[in-house]
Amino acid sequence: MRALSTERGSMFNRISELLAMRVNGDVAPDSVGRTHASVAMILHQAANDIEILFIQRAAHLLDPWSGHIAFPGGKLEEGELECQAARRETLEETGIDLEQGRYLGRLSDIIGANLPVRVSCCLFGVDRTRCRPVLNGEVGDLFWVTLSDLQEPKNHLLSRVAFDDKRLDVPAIKLPVDDKPVLWGITYRLVMQFLSTLEGNCAFGEKFCKLPFTVELDEED
Repeated sequence: MRALSTERGSMFNRISELLAMRVNGDVAPDSVGRTHASVAMILHQAANDIEILFIQRAAHLLDPWSGHIAFPGGKLEEGELECQAARRETLEETGIDLEQGRYLGRLSDIIGANLPVRVSCCLFGVDRTRCRPVLNGEVGDLFWVTLSDLQEPKNHLLSRVAFDDKRLDVPAIKLPVDDKPVLWGITYRLVMQFLSTLEGNCAFGEKFCKLPFTVELDEED
């Protein structure tokens, strides 16, 4: 148990170092007048891989992301900082208290093309065995996916998706979870940004030295 805890701490240390090397937290271009939201990318160090937590949003006619795969999160309240909002929304939506986890850093903000939003992403390390999720009405399901599956070339595809009244052909990831839609849009772009941050870093094992796909960051919801 102590060896695994040490390995987890070392892995989270390196992720935090890599995130600190990025230019994070700057106001994104064309962000004026956009709704500012923040999400939490939650990581767990498994025995031989890293796992990322995803939610599937509950079906709701008034939600443009109804049924989509996402990270827990939502709009910032007045006077609230990005990672405070991510922690609060995660607790409200999933029952997971990120105050009990470890803050690792931030990715660069993402700007939506089809909706006037700016999304910040805060990363946290947790021990999922200690998490006891309790989902609220905004979340239909919660599940974990390994980085190995997210970077597997055969899971990357061009997919047709529906957004409002539009039909879009977008880069996406097919998740290894039954009956789930593909991962695309802003959440996809955040995942790809994180994977590109790890690329070339052999401290995470040989499979992370060079990712076998091209990072696409141009498609967004």
